[in-house]
Amino acid sequence: MKRDLLGRTVRIVLADDHQLVRTGVKALLGLIEGVDVIAEAKDGAELLALVDGLHPDLVITDLSMPGLDGADAIAAIHGQHPAIPILVLSMHDDPEIVKRAAASGASGYIMKGAPSFELEQAVRSVMSNGTYYSPAVTQRMLQSAPPTAAEELTRRQLEILKLIAQGRAAKEIAYELGLSSKTVDVHRARIMERLNLKDVASLTLYAVRKGLVKP
Repeated sequence: MKRDLLGRTVRIVLADDHQLVRTGVKALLGLIEGVDVIAEAKDGAELLALVDGLHPDLVITDLSMPGLDGADAIAAIHGQHPAIPILVLSMHDDPEIVKRAAASGASGYIMKGAPSFELEQAVRSVMSNGTYYSPAVTQRMLQSAPPTAAEELTRRQLEILKLIAQGRAAKEIAYELGLSSKTVDVHRARIMERLNLKDVASLTLYAVRKGLVKP
């Protein structure tokens, strides 16, 4: 039985370089009341042209396509039509690929190997809440997330690292924190050892990357 999506027709442009995949996804979308796949694209360039001409309510696209790939197409669509949400449907769960898609402007990400009901769930969520990242993708992102500075260093080490990154000398740091210069030197050595860094420049770069100090 078909089910109404959001009380209105959601016009979708679907992109994938494999016709068989497009046919299968279109068939699944056709089971959802209120969804209409108005056009299909086989690559990023064709997708851009269709979006420019049709102004759909939602774009569903693969990432690995010939010519202009999905991520570049997403960035172009997001730049020209920021109000159109984009749902990625991909076989890739590599965190860096997911991050690139999100940075390019994707509103959601679902795996091609996901159960069929999840496609409807993803469309509903993107159209109503503005985003959807499948549990499988979210889990991979969490597993691969680099440790935060607070997870790698103690509170005292963080204090000292911030001051080092600000260009403070050991004596200045010692005076500000009520420590001896020797203690500060010991902390700095332990910080370098824990982070596997060899010099103050590397410590400073680490602090900037972790958001502990401004560049």
